[in-house]
Amino acid sequence: MTLTLLLDLDDTLLDTHMDAFIPAYFQALSAALADEVDPRTMLTALMDGTRRMMANGSPAKTLRQVFDTAFFPALGLDRDCLQSKIDTFYDNVFPTLSHLTRPRPGAVELVEWAFRQGYRVVIATNPLFPLKAIHHRMRWAGLPPEKYPFALVASYETFHFTKPSPAFYAEALAQLGWPDDPVVMVGDDIENDLRPAAALGIPAYWIENPGTALPGDLSAAGRGRIDGVRAWIESLDLTACQPDLSRPEALISVLRSIPAALSQLTAGLSEKAWRCKPQPGEWCLVQLMCHLRDVENDVNLPRIKKILAEENPFIPGQVTDRWIEERDYAQQDGPLALDEFISARTRTLGLLAAMDAETWLRPARHNIFGPSTLLELMGFVAEHDRSHIRQVLTTIAAAAELV
Repeated sequence: MTLTLLLDLDDTLLDTHMDAFIPAYFQALSAALADEVDPRTMLTALMDGTRRMMANGSPAKTLRQVFDTAFFPALGLDRDCLQSKIDTFYDNVFPTLSHLTRPRPGAVELVEWAFRQGYRVVIATNPLFPLKAIHHRMRWAGLPPEKYPFALVASYETFHFTKPSPAFYAEALAQLGWPDDPVVMVGDDIENDLRPAAALGIPAYWIENPGTALPGDLSAAGRGRIDGVRAWIESLDLTACQPDLSRPEALISVLRSIPAALSQLTAGLSEKAWRCKPQPGEWCLVQLMCHLRDVENDVNLPRIKKILAEENPFIPGQVTDRWIEERDYAQQDGPLALDEFISARTRTLGLLAAMDAETWLRPARHNIFGPSTLLELMGFVAEHDRSHIRQVLTTIAAAAELV
């Protein structure tokens, strides 16, 4: 068992004067693209693209894809026309904004201590920037990605959800394979860090802001300066730091995160990797995606609809493993099966998002679990997802060695 440490970046590891930084960033980017785009048009498109990223709830599109579909059409250009200038901006101009930030004393010491403990350390920054920009900001904090083996760095190329959605934190854990280990979060922002972490039952340490008080409906497991995080973690009973996924908001976040993470984890894999089996008799990725798709279409969705339509219905158990042979999963198209799973899960999420608290508690009688509720049965779905994304990571790692 190890600890997953989710670390915010701005005003947690790096002092960032956002009131000065964001306008300077917008002005510099506008100037870099001025030969191609009117600065006022560019700024309007940039703000619209950012708003759309923050509103995205679909696991089907990365934040970059969401941004691009808003930003470039508004400019009357496609990405290829501006890509070289954008790359030059982030390589050469963006680094000049470092003077608007400063390293936070104690941040490097905390990260180095965490690595010595064998923790998984995640840069859980709001993924509204390209990875190049985030890497620069990490260097400004004294934490260059070339030096430190971060388990994950959130960016708009690889994430589908942003803060303050709890799905952002669920997606980070899903990309790590939802490790069955304790998780804690460290951040300064009440709405972006503490509240979504609380929604998932993740203990959080608040980097206190002078003159700011926590809302009455929210508490922090720890609070203080960043140099107090180590002592706080050492004081924790880590066995009690598992995420709490028993509430509707947490379950929806997990169910949203799994297809999003699967898209990222399997992106760019070869056909051979999709069909590689870690061991004889184990499932390949194609079979796993077909399994998830068919369980969603033929088990999860019908059960939800049945519980919504009937009073205390009987829910029969289903043996789905035999479908692997009966439906000839090995001969199907893996990426297509994943797309079909995402479509089916999106329909599930649409049903769940419309439910009130009373609906989540609608009863059902399961032939294995006995008297149950929709909430409890969806908890089983989330655990099924988590077990299979761990299997996916293991299969991908085995394929990398065998292919």
